[in-house]
Amino acid sequence: QVQLVESGGGLVQAGGSLRLSCAASGLTVSRYDMGWFRQAPGKEREFVASAAWSGLTTYYADSVKGRFTISRDNAKNTASLQMNSLKPEDTAVYYCAAGIRIHIVTPSNWGQGTQVTVSS
Repeated sequence: QVQLVESGGGLVQAGGSLRLSCAASGLTVSRYDMGWFRQAPGKEREFVASAAWSGLTTYYADSVKGRFTISRDNAKNTASLQMNSLKPEDTAVYYCAAGIRIHIVTPSNWGQGTQVTVSS
């Protein structure tokens, strides 16, 4: 059974930082891209960032480029998202995901999500 468990969400002021973590079990993460999506109230879920299985290729949404950094540790079956210079518009539920080419293809595995709230 595949499980992706997110942690690290919370409330932060604009300009602050948060680090999200995703712990994976039930799959060999080195075979999959891993990444993050988010969904704000009343909006569709959107791609945020992903890292290819090797970790050498990363993709970012334009809205987070230069502020967010994705990383992964295949030995520990984890992925992380360092979020800096947070803005109120970053407020959303953030989901960890794993799959093939998830920057362009809907992932096959999802976590339950973690809330990130950025106050102005």
